Amino acid sequence: MRGRNYEFLPGKEHGTNLKIAALESSALAASAAIMQDETLLAEYTVNYKKTHSQTLLPMLEELKRMTELELGTLDAIAVSAGPGSFTGLRVGSATAKGLAMALDIPIIAVPTLDALAYNCCGTDALVCPIMDARRGQVYTGVYRFEREGGESGLPLCERLVILEEACALPIEELAKRAEELALQYRTSILFLGDGVPVFRARLAELLSVPYAFAPPHRCMQSAASVAALAMVRAAGGSMQSAEEHKPFYLRVSQAERERNEAVTIRRMREEDLEQVSRLEEENFSMPWSISAFREMVNHPDAYYFVAVDRDRVCGTCGIRNLAGEGELTNVVIREEYRGSGLGQRLIAEAIGKAQEAGMQAFTLEVRKSNAAAIHVYEKLGFVSEGIRPGFYEKPAEDAVIMWKRP
Repeated sequence: MRGRNYEFLPGKEHGTNLKIAALESSALAASAAIMQDETLLAEYTVNYKKTHSQTLLPMLEELKRMTELELGTLDAIAVSAGPGSFTGLRVGSATAKGLAMALDIPIIAVPTLDALAYNCCGTDALVCPIMDARRGQVYTGVYRFEREGGESGLPLCERLVILEEACALPIEELAKRAEELALQYRTSILFLGDGVPVFRARLAELLSVPYAFAPPHRCMQSAASVAALAMVRAAGGSMQSAEEHKPFYLRVSQAERERNEAVTIRRMREEDLEQVSRLEEENFSMPWSISAFREMVNHPDAYYFVAVDRDRVCGTCGIRNLAGEGELTNVVIREEYRGSGLGQRLIAEAIGKAQEAGMQAFTLEVRKSNAAAIHVYEKLGFVSEGIRPGFYEKPAEDAVIMWKRP
């Protein structure tokens, strides 16, 4: 069992008159909702021949009119953060960011699959949302609800437990994982989401455990579920500014994949140093100089690489051989390439070349607040092994020490 868990207790204090507007635009259906504490005031859903750019704001405007809502009384904007349709997520994210900036309130990002699973709160079955990711794959996860309380006057708690984190899988692999979990927990599987009509027949061929499909009114994404989980996340302090918020795509778009295929990764050269130095200055408060990079390019125990897109340096990664162990340094990706998988590819190729040179263990330091970078390093097999207090300056911050060992 791993991942984030949600616990929603009726009657639990989530805030004083906390009022949230929620937006859902990750798939074909679009919806908006208003929730105050544990009361759903209104929800508006459209699943018919409209684009989200046409529907989200008009739906919110209608909710505002019907509930006599003053936007200035909202405490936060909740948004379905992905995975899902690239265009839909961008529309929802941009709408949420615009409202949050105009109202000077935070955003609560709710993972799409978590909210979709929450549609089926209370079921004894494992909940398996499936969203069609094309090419025979689904965006999916596996969840279950655990009941607590309900005795001696205590409120009943439905705790959403994440058994499998959000991922993109071939439908065959999902069926295998879900069946193993169903056998482990001795229960059935409940599928829902826009992947159901696409893969219903294939699931019937693959599964030997009991399973069912959610009814139509519970099968699609719901802003009300986004709002309900946003209340739980708000209680735990999971809010972010409009500037910080980004959708969670899980998989890069076709355009980004094509662009990344055009990017080449090679050893750093003298002619790259001016671009490398500028990229360093744009991204670090204490950048290296051209002369420092020149020394590394010519050093026999240093392996410095660049990612190049049509003669433009769009990323760098250096590895220094310290007594047979590799130290990663100067890892940076140009802003417009971030989130595309290029950073992971660049680091993986650099490590591969360093391993050919005899290095087996690798270490690095990363700012404690740099969650995106830490996530990439963890996907590459790095593990946090300690904290180096006050390692960084401008601004001062602790460093997380990470290692990748054989």
